[in-house]
Amino acid sequence: MKLTVIVGFATVWQLFAADLPKAYILLYEQSFDKPESVSAFQITDPKAWKYSKEETGGSLELADQSKYTPAYRSPFNIALIKEKTFGDFVVEAELKQTGKEYGHRDMCLFFGFQDPNHFYYAHIATKADEHAHNIFIVNEKPRVKIAKTTTGGVNWGLEIWHKVRLERKLSDGTVKVYFDDMTLPIMTAEDKTFGALRGLRLIR
Repeated sequence: MKLTVIVGFATVWQLFAADLPKAYILLYEQSFDKPESVSAFQITDPKAWKYSKEETGGSLELADQSKYTPAYRSPFNIALIKEKTFGDFVVEAELKQTGKEYGHRDMCLFFGFQDPNHFYYAHIATKADEHAHNIFIVNEKPRVKIAKTTTGGVNWGLEIWHKVRLERKLSDGTVKVYFDDMTLPIMTAEDKTFGALRGLRLIR
């Protein structure tokens, strides 16, 4: 598993390129090459997550349901990059879903995190509905979908690592999420409610 955060003002067209895109700065990179990598994350329930050894390295794995109850209806299996604040950014990650197949088989990318009651998240799921496969905002009430465009869902498959990218621009509030195909986003949104991003979160 690999997680990369890049900040700048251009569009990233190739995932995991050897050289950074023009006008971008590499702000954070995590290869999960050792168990101590888990300590780089602030986690809602540390007992629910573990370091997992893979054939080509390691990963941060959700192994159990978190014992965390949010104030407003929203996800609860959450891991946050510690001590980082992001403005305009691109986050690239390799994700694998190991759960059973059903409509809400999913993973989420959290961003714009102000506190547990104010944040955004991109919910990437097998099938889109009112509560799945959309971009959501939590703003002192249960999550509300805000995506302008989405696809019908994604195919996680079995034992497959997927390349995912999320782009965020504060100036116009745009959010774009890509899944394997980096030429066409699977969902887009525009919202300026929350500003600079305190950390990025991953969830299964």
